[in-house]
Amino acid sequence: MASSSMMQSILVSPVTRVVNPVRTSGIMRCSYVPRVQRSATVQVRCMAEDGQKQEVGPVKPPTPSPQPIPSPPPKPKVSTKFSDVLAFSGPAPERINGRLAMIGFVAAIAVELSKGQDVFSQISDGGISWFVGTSVVLSLASLVPLFQGVSVESKSGGFMTSDAELWNGRFAMLGLVALAFTEYVIGGALV
Repeated sequence: MASSSMMQSILVSPVTRVVNPVRTSGIMRCSYVPRVQRSATVQVRCMAEDGQKQEVGPVKPPTPSPQPIPSPPPKPKVSTKFSDVLAFSGPAPERINGRLAMIGFVAAIAVELSKGQDVFSQISDGGISWFVGTSVVLSLASLVPLFQGVSVESKSGGFMTSDAELWNGRFAMLGLVALAFTEYVIGGALV
């Protein structure tokens, strides 16, 4: 049975070459390689729903097409409307408050170390004018790029990212409040 199926497969497939003929006990053994047709065409016939035959021409095997290079996703548009920039969840409020808190915390500690004054005496000795001036300058410097459509995330990279700035601002806000509360409770400068 095995020999008949092998014989049928040999007879059905045409021989293109004989490889490694070895003569053993009067029988010639050969490895047969079937010939593959390169320009094979397929005719497809189908029945239409109304009973008419439709013939489709020869179908060629699909040629692989090169994969298109995906384009980068479009950058989200940044709103430059005043109400969007300064909204509660907008890009400006927390960043500006965080930047002011970072400057305020460093300035409060520096003045406390150099003059020995607590935060409340710093404010009463002319700190209000410095606070207002610094707030105006930092707020304008922070708002100008936002109103031009530049997002903070587009300018962040490397070690100083926009998320790091947010977290540093949050810690500075907490630190400034903790410094003022601690000096109020102990009744004088922390240092």
